[in-house]
Amino acid sequence: MKKNITINLCGRLFQIDEDAYELLQQYIESLRSFFGRQEGGDEIVDDIEARIAELFEELRQQGIEAITIDHVKDIISRIGKPEQMAGEDDGEPQSSESKEDPKEGHRYDSLHSAAQDIYDNVRERTAGKKLFRNPKDKMLAGVLSGFATYTNTDPIIWRLATIVFTACYGIGLIAYIILAIVLPEAKTPEQMLQMEGKEVNPQNLADVVVEKDETVTQSPNLLRSLFSLLLKLLFGFFVGLALVVCLFLCVCALVALVMVVCALVLPVTSSMPWSLASLGLAGLYQSNPLVIVLFTFTLFMLLLIPIYAIIHMVLSLSGKARPMGIGQRITLILLWIAALCCVVPCGIVMNQFSDQYFDTKYNYHASYSYQGVKMSNEDRDFLRKGGWNLLAAVNCDHYTWSGQYPNGDPDVRYLDTYNDNCEAVLRVERKQDLKPGVYRMDCLVRAEGPGAYVYAMAADSTYLMEIPAYDNKPAGLYDLLLQEQEYGKDSNASLKYLNLKVDSADVRNHAEWLDSWSVVTIDNIVSTDGTIAYGMTSDMTVTGQQCQSKWFSATDFTLTRTGDLPKSPKKR
Repeated sequence: MKKNITINLCGRLFQIDEDAYELLQQYIESLRSFFGRQEGGDEIVDDIEARIAELFEELRQQGIEAITIDHVKDIISRIGKPEQMAGEDDGEPQSSESKEDPKEGHRYDSLHSAAQDIYDNVRERTAGKKLFRNPKDKMLAGVLSGFATYTNTDPIIWRLATIVFTACYGIGLIAYIILAIVLPEAKTPEQMLQMEGKEVNPQNLADVVVEKDETVTQSPNLLRSLFSLLLKLLFGFFVGLALVVCLFLCVCALVALVMVVCALVLPVTSSMPWSLASLGLAGLYQSNPLVIVLFTFTLFMLLLIPIYAIIHMVLSLSGKARPMGIGQRITLILLWIAALCCVVPCGIVMNQFSDQYFDTKYNYHASYSYQGVKMSNEDRDFLRKGGWNLLAAVNCDHYTWSGQYPNGDPDVRYLDTYNDNCEAVLRVERKQDLKPGVYRMDCLVRAEGPGAYVYAMAADSTYLMEIPAYDNKPAGLYDLLLQEQEYGKDSNASLKYLNLKVDSADVRNHAEWLDSWSVVTIDNIVSTDGTIAYGMTSDMTVTGQQCQSKWFSATDFTLTRTGDLPKSPKKR
């Protein structure tokens, strides 16, 4: 149902519907704009209006009560465009082929001429056109259809190119999203004509107004159908992914809101969870609260802007909200980027302040160091009291550990290091003065993988023994001690020299720790000067092997004299 309007044209009243009235008004305004520059132009327009009134009267005499847009289009075609009335429309424009010199042919004499021809072809295809998103032949946002209309090519070419570039690290998808945000959609009849490169005149405007409510029926095409199905599947996948991201961001925003409320409600010095003191930020809040305020505000912007955009997108797809305008999209993107640029430096400052606070609280301050290496107070005290020297210490998370000693005693510390990427380079040793002679070294060891060693050095000789990997080691302490209990004999003579005291009744109770440790023995260590250096290392310059173990441990080093030095032959 359309609304009818009563107009007065040259003293006569006519009933005309809204679309026809708009077209008639645009036509008359174009006449006045064209003839207004000429002498007597107003009289010409008045004569044309009188002629239109006569034609309307003829229609009324034929029994037509209301003038429609089809009647107006027919009258405009009968009267003609302003240019046709002035005799300026002299026929079809000369084709590009007629402009070419037939003597030149189509052969390219050089690369420059070929490039120039391509450039001329592109200019000819895009002449008088403006780039818009095409709503009449779109599958998603109409970007590729808009490019096809702008360049007068098939949309399938652009869609194939987009898929190919999407396979290249997602470049095609990123470009499509940016263009969908930046390019405006052709909504008005004037924009539709500008997109197609047609002249904006009453006749063409009437064609667009008539066609805008008609459904565009595309010719059946197998490739088009496959593309449509593929894009619908991809579109459904990305909408589902966007909803999952939105849900995750909502949870993050809720957690951040709870933390902010706790930080505001609880006292600054409170030890309750999520208070400023528990996060190590109480000092920063007292000295420079602006950093925390900016971080909090921009963090919520960083979370809420995507949440709003995703929800608005879903509502617009379901027809419950109007799509965002280009200005609103650009504004949200710029605000999100600005929030990101503010969150990152503020977060770095807060993290540094928090790390410094916890380093001080848990004795990881730079003042706690041993032989120039930063470490915990416990590591420093153990190494210093045991007389251990750090000859190499790179990428080590720690240097000692406790709580997994074979007998289950949580207070016993031992040499231990860890690196999740198997990049720990550690060499720790100590020297012991003894009588010259032949010695045997026993120790308890364990390792997650190959490449870690215990060693002994005497005179100019180095004795190496690889620590068995946890999943490829010989019988562990649990098996050895169990054998000793069952058979009533010492299954490994070196056990009696180790500082290991496990009650035979508790062997099974400590199976978890006992099974991870092994006994390693290095025999025939010859010390001519009575000095032996020993320790644990993963240094490739000593072992000749790349360490592939995330963690390795050693403890209870024991040296036992097994014989005297060989006697040198008497001289005669």
